[in-house]
Amino acid sequence: MFIKTLSTEQLNRMRGRFNRLYGPQRAAQCIDRLVAMTGRYGVGYGTSQQTALWDEKTAILITYADTVQRDGERPLVTLSRFAEKHFEGLFSTVHILPFSPWSSDDGFSVIDYRQVKSDYGKWDHIGELGKRFELMFDLVLNHVSRKSSWFKNYITGVAPYRDYFIEASPETDLSAVVRPRNLPLLTAVRTNGTEKHLWTTFSDDQIDLNFANPDVLFEFFDILLFYIANGAKIIRLDAIAYLWKQPGTSCIHLEQTHEVVKLMRDLLGMAAPGVILLTETNVPHQENISYFGNGDEAHMVYQFSLPPLLLHALRTGNAQHLTAWAETVCETPPGCTWFNFTASHDGIGVRPLAGLIPDTDLAALAEQVKKLGGQVSTKRNSDGSESPYELNITYFDVMGGDEHQLARFLCSQTVALGLKGVPALYFHSLTATPNDQEGFKETGRARSLNRKKWNADELETLLNGKNTSAKVFSELLRRLKIRSQHPAFHPDAAQRVLNLGDDLFAFVRTAPGGEAVVCISSFSNLRKNICIDKQIPELNSTAPCTDLLNGTRYNGAGKKISLDPFQTVWLTT
Repeated sequence: MFIKTLSTEQLNRMRGRFNRLYGPQRAAQCIDRLVAMTGRYGVGYGTSQQTALWDEKTAILITYADTVQRDGERPLVTLSRFAEKHFEGLFSTVHILPFSPWSSDDGFSVIDYRQVKSDYGKWDHIGELGKRFELMFDLVLNHVSRKSSWFKNYITGVAPYRDYFIEASPETDLSAVVRPRNLPLLTAVRTNGTEKHLWTTFSDDQIDLNFANPDVLFEFFDILLFYIANGAKIIRLDAIAYLWKQPGTSCIHLEQTHEVVKLMRDLLGMAAPGVILLTETNVPHQENISYFGNGDEAHMVYQFSLPPLLLHALRTGNAQHLTAWAETVCETPPGCTWFNFTASHDGIGVRPLAGLIPDTDLAALAEQVKKLGGQVSTKRNSDGSESPYELNITYFDVMGGDEHQLARFLCSQTVALGLKGVPALYFHSLTATPNDQEGFKETGRARSLNRKKWNADELETLLNGKNTSAKVFSELLRRLKIRSQHPAFHPDAAQRVLNLGDDLFAFVRTAPGGEAVVCISSFSNLRKNICIDKQIPELNSTAPCTDLLNGTRYNGAGKKISLDPFQTVWLTT
């Protein structure tokens, strides 16, 4: 068995983590349990050799299992066929958003982690998709559905589930707890005729789990190995920041939460070194990057400040704050990188803008979103006031309002493709999907604006036409292919941010000992003329340079480049 190759150093490191979570006596028991479970589901047998986790060809498609549907066909089958036709060789990985049976929150209130929702398909269908793409699964570990067997067994007092949840008195002072939603923190439930109050960070249907109980942690260790056995290459730790609860604290980013992430990283390092751990923490930048640890936590961290900062810059025509932020983005620890995205199944979180743009700019941005048919979700602050938490609108529609919508949107996506890290594109960005007002009206949930369900045949017809969706779809796939052919876009390739003025955003990507690509984007609605000079030594020669995106060649020293409104160039010699 592979577990026999574990070193004393590895075991001692994990014993120390268990000790900090549960004390020395239970730490010894945890090590024994860990040794006993490694190899379960066939994970942990064979080679422990580390493989390359990513390269310039790595790109991730974010989608629900049922984003594309066809009558008489399971959505996972439809998705697999659509992806094979359009995305094979362009996207390395497909992130299937929660596909287990669920009761609310479009999948993030899980009833049974080890099953596939029958409406979507079966594990075999996921396996078929996994033959052509690597797969990314969500591990929704902060909470579980109140319709789950775990919660039902808690209500009836069945072990071990009677200790799976967090009971608290309504009299407890929980005012310091950071909340992502404007809902009660505690929910009353009846157990054997007695009223108890349980911790519910997100909703009364999403019951928080008690990770102070090691049984809960090992339940998720088991699910983690089960997902890997079923093809998961990337594991996304949903809402991980809120995992550990300790009254009297903010209950966000606690040291114990970081220890849990480190234990999961340790487990992957032992049993599945080719699997990537990704943390989802929609918080200000400095808090977000703490989940890299010292290179011993997440392999990848969401670049949460990017979507709202990029939006702000493109809407104002001023890249000043985006450039200032990009200049401060730290180098990641070895073996770690960024998860770069502009849109996802959620709205555009604005907490990561804290301290990066003026409050008046955020207020103006929120008003623009409303005028463009979007919604603004708020959070309750500790003083009882409310402030914007999330902008609910498709990323294509938020770039609208004038004749530059298409150019502005393509610029936003191309910037994200070029930045250091792994790019991830949401399905509805690829199809330039407008706000789904019918879906919002039907559910009453603002996030439904960005979660349209496409009829596969109608979508194919649309993408074969001469319309905006077809233009965006073909152009983004073309740019994705160009990116994949240049080592300068390897996630580990160096990045240097340039300051070329407030209405330009520019950076240089350089492969180790190899090519350099200078990425320049205009954020102006006017034509811009710039002269390449000594600010960019990579292009400061008499040798011609070429724009990889449109093939234009520029000759001679002091090359003059003319940029259309919101145009991006990728220049290389």
